[in-house]
Amino acid sequence: MQSLHSTSLRPSPLDRLRQPRRSTTFPGNNAKPLPKRLPFKVSSSAVTAAPKRETDPKKRVVITGMGLVSVFGNDVDAYYEKLLSGESGITLIDRFDASKFPTRFGGQIRGFKAEGYIDGKNDRRLDDCLRYCIVAGKKALEGADLGGDKLDKIEKDLGGYFEYLSETSSCIRALFGLIQLSLNAEFENALFTLEGISSWHSVKQIDKIRAGVLIGTGMGGLTVFSDGVQALIEKGHRKITPFFIPYAITNMASALLAIDLGLMGPNYSISTACATSNYCFYAAANHIRRGEADLMIAGGTEAAIIPIGLGGFVACRALSQRNDDPKLLLGPGTKIEMVLLWVKVLESLEHAMKRGAPIIAEYLGGAVNCDAYHMTDPRADGLGVSSCIQSALEDAGVSPEEVNYINAHATSTIVGDLAELNAIKKVFKNTSEMKINATKSMIGHCLGAAGGLEAIATVKAITTGWLHPTINQFVSSNKLLQQLKGCLKIFGSTFTRTGSSCAAAYFPLN
Repeated sequence: MQSLHSTSLRPSPLDRLRQPRRSTTFPGNNAKPLPKRLPFKVSSSAVTAAPKRETDPKKRVVITGMGLVSVFGNDVDAYYEKLLSGESGITLIDRFDASKFPTRFGGQIRGFKAEGYIDGKNDRRLDDCLRYCIVAGKKALEGADLGGDKLDKIEKDLGGYFEYLSETSSCIRALFGLIQLSLNAEFENALFTLEGISSWHSVKQIDKIRAGVLIGTGMGGLTVFSDGVQALIEKGHRKITPFFIPYAITNMASALLAIDLGLMGPNYSISTACATSNYCFYAAANHIRRGEADLMIAGGTEAAIIPIGLGGFVACRALSQRNDDPKLLLGPGTKIEMVLLWVKVLESLEHAMKRGAPIIAEYLGGAVNCDAYHMTDPRADGLGVSSCIQSALEDAGVSPEEVNYINAHATSTIVGDLAELNAIKKVFKNTSEMKINATKSMIGHCLGAAGGLEAIATVKAITTGWLHPTINQFVSSNKLLQQLKGCLKIFGSTFTRTGSSCAAAYFPLN
């Protein structure tokens, strides 16, 4: 792919990309609300040539569908509109009695219905994290023009077989959905041309043996596990459901979705705490790049707002206790959990074009590594994160000068935020035009699904040209304020507790 040097995305009637950029401030506790949405200009360095990028359509990976189950509902566009409006999705917990907990609020999913996606019998049996997986996975396929009977018509190879693996991965944490947002002025026309070319091809029947599922989770089926332990203690082992083990293990989300859809390609799960979603995305894309699959459904799922889940994070001293104002969820040293599932459909560019798929964006590359420092605290110098970002940029064929937006992991801890800031400064020498936002400020920390909804927000930033704000900004000390000032032009980011890292770069298809 050639280097791109555009100055804007698609124009809108409001000409939003030409509005003056808001000056940066670092407010105190009485900060004024941010504007509801932030326009940004897509640009790249005119003097630094981008490294060579992949040109083989079989190895280029594109996103053709996205689906989610979130605190803002089950529709991707509605979810991003809520983010753009700066709305908090955090409310008081009412699915169980949380009155005795020091934290009594979170990102609780409400009104979730699986009708049309899961039969009634399984809907009653399944752990929530599995229900969310199946619904979001099928919604992502609908977005990829593979929903309903369209997937049923896919050819099967009955002589094949599939195997799913339960895999324990190394301690790697997701940090960034990095996007390189420079595109040429003719991008829109080029995209229409690609769509026109693809329409001339006959729709290729998908080989189900070359279509896989990679859904990860940090906690697994926590509800069924908790219920099984309670049954054992109160009533004895004979009262433990036979679904206790199958629905509790972390790879069952991938397995059940594959069984439901008949997809016989690579199938396993990854569990790397905050890194889970991004790591699944990275691994799934590499299956396509290596020629092991044509299509992968990748994502992460969690459902941890139950008494044992809330109590565990309270014991870790990891949750905000601002119960009097649940929507004011984040401040220094605090975070809150929610439940969510996100899924993306990934395909090789060649495969997507041959079947006339809707192409949303392109995955350029990524990287993984480990801090090898501490179980929860990051290295203060951000070395693990910065080296991971650098490796991801090299893999993607993107120069640091081309990047002007980062969607940060941003769990709002002082140590982690500064470590992330240091990592950014190591990689991106000139940050005068860098913009950063924190999706967690509105929906909380989604554990193993965290990187997923941030990846969706990143892709939506590419396709819409709008960046969502960061709400609930606080600076707790003058020392911290001085360290932040002048470093970046930040639209209210609270940065991140980094741990180990997984970084990925996205791009509009051209």
